[in-house]
Amino acid sequence: MTMADASWMVKFPQMDRADLLAIRKALDGAYREFSRTYGDAIESIFDPLLRFLVWFEKLLLQSPWWVVVLAVAALAYGASRSTRLSFGVVVAFLLIGYFGMWDNTMRTMSIITVCTLLSIALGIPTGIMMARSDRVQTIVTPLLDIMQTMPAFVYLIPVVMLLGIGKVPGVIAVVIYAIPPVIRLTNLGIRLVDKEVLEAATAYGASPNQRLWGVQFPLAMPTIMAGINQTIMMALAMVVIASMIGVKGLGQPVLKSITNQYFTLGLFNGLAIVALAIIFDRVSQAYAKRSQKHMEGVRNG
Repeated sequence: MTMADASWMVKFPQMDRADLLAIRKALDGAYREFSRTYGDAIESIFDPLLRFLVWFEKLLLQSPWWVVVLAVAALAYGASRSTRLSFGVVVAFLLIGYFGMWDNTMRTMSIITVCTLLSIALGIPTGIMMARSDRVQTIVTPLLDIMQTMPAFVYLIPVVMLLGIGKVPGVIAVVIYAIPPVIRLTNLGIRLVDKEVLEAATAYGASPNQRLWGVQFPLAMPTIMAGINQTIMMALAMVVIASMIGVKGLGQPVLKSITNQYFTLGLFNGLAIVALAIIFDRVSQAYAKRSQKHMEGVRNG
């Protein structure tokens, strides 16, 4: 056998270059046509979200700094019942303001809060549906796998082409990246509820909805809170990437420091992101532990 005859065994068979180019052009043209035809209509769907995000950001920016610090400290104490954690929150925010990162921190907090609330509002019902139906779980699980493994830059491309740059594409990108943990752990938490407890609830005449909201959901709350915690962490991890499509906040100075080699600028703003991550993490974990102890007390009682 000559080298020419054996070449087909060495080289991987590929589509003709002209055919591949034609397919790419057809797909690009179809997507451009879709975005031109339906882009404005799709963008109008997200107008309420944009208005709420702008309002919330202005609220944080225009409120006196001490009001914001006290409000965040009060929320931290309400969730954790820990004066030490609340004091740490106050110190962290005072340092952030002292080093001149207050406005960007408020912008980041606004978008992370909105993305987290949106992820919870979409993720928990999806997780409940997965827990109650094996068919839904079979359909949704591969989608979650794709969302968690696909690089963020890949799904940023169609979002930016459809909606342009700004807050709404940033929110969509963050939610896509951050929502899988709360869906998975809601599904897992509800499925792990002891069957004997469910049988006892059924024996007392509880309907399926009463079993879900009165038994399964409260018992699964620690696991669901763990999912919410991971969602918050993943949303914060997207701050720098979201800044590439015009989302203002702590991510933009970090991006600027990378491109211009401003070491201290990147370090301070990066530490501010870390501080927010630690605050959200500790508060959500403390609330999850409190809810778990409460449920253990209910069981023992």
